[in-house]
Amino acid sequence: MRETAARRLPWTISAEPFDSPDAWALLREYYTEVADRYFELHEGRRATPEEIAEGLAGYPKDHLTPPDALLLIARYGEVAGGCAGVRLLDGRTAELKQLFVRVPHRGLGGAGGLLRAAEAAAARMGAERIRLDTRLDLVEALALYRRRGFVEIARYHDDPYAEIFFEKRLDGPDGEGRLRP
Repeated sequence: MRETAARRLPWTISAEPFDSPDAWALLREYYTEVADRYFELHEGRRATPEEIAEGLAGYPKDHLTPPDALLLIARYGEVAGGCAGVRLLDGRTAELKQLFVRVPHRGLGGAGGLLRAAEAAAARMGAERIRLDTRLDLVEALALYRRRGFVEIARYHDDPYAEIFFEKRLDGPDGEGRLRP
C-alpha cells in the first residue's frame, strides 16, 4: 500500500563517497535492474551474478568522485533509497549517471528530487548544460527526463548500450537563468 502524502517521510539528498557501503549497494541494485531488463528483452533471461560482478568491476576507481564528479544519495527517512551521479565532461557540460530509486521507494518523489539535486550540483560545478544517455526500454526514465525538460540530441559517445541521448540547459547555481546560446 502506498503512503499518503500526509504520511510520507522526507527525502534528504547529499553527496557521499562513491565507495561507501550504501553507494555500492545502490549501484549494485541499479546495475542489476538495468542488466536484467536488457537480458530479458534481448535474450529472454536475467543477468548472471558473474555478469553483474563484471559490469560493476568496470566502474573506474575514481568514478563519481570530486572534484569533477560526485554521487548523490537520497535517503527516505534513514534508508538509502536512491542515487544519482554527476560528472563534468568538459568545462560547460555535465553528464547525469546512474539515476536510480529502489523499488519500494518509487512513486514517492525521490527521482524528481535526485534529478533536481543533480542539476543543481552540475550548475555549481560550472556546467551550463547536462547530458545523459539511456535505453529505449527504460520507459520510466524516458518519461521523467522528458517531463523535466530534457530534449533529445545526437549521440555524443559510442557506448553500444546507449540508444537515446538527452540534454538540458541549466540555470545558474543560484537559480538565476543563464543566457542561452
